[in-house]
Order: sequence, then structure tokens, then C-alpha cells
Amino acid sequence: MIYLELLIGFLTVGLFSFGGAYAAIPLIRDVVLSYGWLDDEALANMIAVSESTPGPIMVNLATYVGCSKAGIPGGIIATAAVVLPAFLIILLIMVLLKNALGNRYVKAVIGGLKPCIIGIIGATGFFMILSSCITPLTQESADFRPVLITVILALFYYGSRKFLKNKVSPIMLIVTSAVLGVAVYGI
Repeated sequence: MIYLELLIGFLTVGLFSFGGAYAAIPLIRDVVLSYGWLDDEALANMIAVSESTPGPIMVNLATYVGCSKAGIPGGIIATAAVVLPAFLIILLIMVLLKNALGNRYVKAVIGGLKPCIIGIIGATGFFMILSSCITPLTQESADFRPVLITVILALFYYGSRKFLKNKVSPIMLIVTSAVLGVAVYGI
């Protein structure tokens, strides 16, 4: 039964996630929570680990959840389920719409989707920061360390663009956030 649940859950994620892994995080969260595979805190931790390990976040999450719930066969099923829809859709697009990608209407539709994806990613990031700041009622104050790390990363990113006239690589941002996490949470 768990194999079928993994297949259906991650096939749903693979079918309905558009715009990359960050845009799919709300859908992944809904699926993982609805099946009871992870709670919010474990999911946030796995997203952080998935970001810092090689490979796409959705694949890393699917592999982890599948392996933790049903061993290696579960990991294979969950990973295949999350990857298969994108693979088939790309094959279909390449075969059927090879010439349509140059069409101005198709370009306009794709251009119209970009702000939506940016909004979804921004809302997800805001939700993750906000949910990590809210503490249980047993503690006296909220935890603002995630906000501090986010502000420092934003200053680092935008400051490097302004003063160095150069973008910071995503790898450098990941390493910087790991160092900040160790520094802020280790103290």
C-alpha cells in the first residue's frame, strides 16, 4: 500500500508542479503532510538539506521520503514518479511543439507565467521564514534567527551586485547560508 501511496503522491507532485522545485514546495508540502510522511519541521529541514546537496530538490525530497518510508524500492518508486511526468512532457513538447516555441503568442504565455512563478517562490520563502520564527507557546519569545540569516544573505547578494558589479553564484550563497546557519544556531 505504501508503494502505491508514494507513486500517487509523487506523481501528483511531478504532474502539477510548474516552475521548478521552489514553486513546487507548497504542493510537496501538501502531499507530504496529507499522507503523514513528514511534519512541517522535518519538511523544512529536508528542504534545507535538499538545497545543499547535488541534484534537484524535488528528486532529493522524493528519494528521501521514499527511502525513509519504504526502503530502497520506495525511494526508486518516489523518485521515478516525481521525474516521469516532466520527462514525458518534455518529450511531447519537443516532438509536437518544436516550431511553436518561436511563436510570439507562445512566448507571451510563457512570459506571463514568469511573474506567477516568482510570486509562488516568494510566498513560499516568506512562509518558511515566518513558520520558523513562530515558536511553541511554551517558549517566551519568537525566534528571529531565520530572519537575521535571510537579511544577511539578501544584503550579501544585493551588495555584491551593487558594489562588485557581479552576481554571486548560487553555490556561494549556499555555502554562505550554511556558514551563517552554523554561526547563528551554534552560538
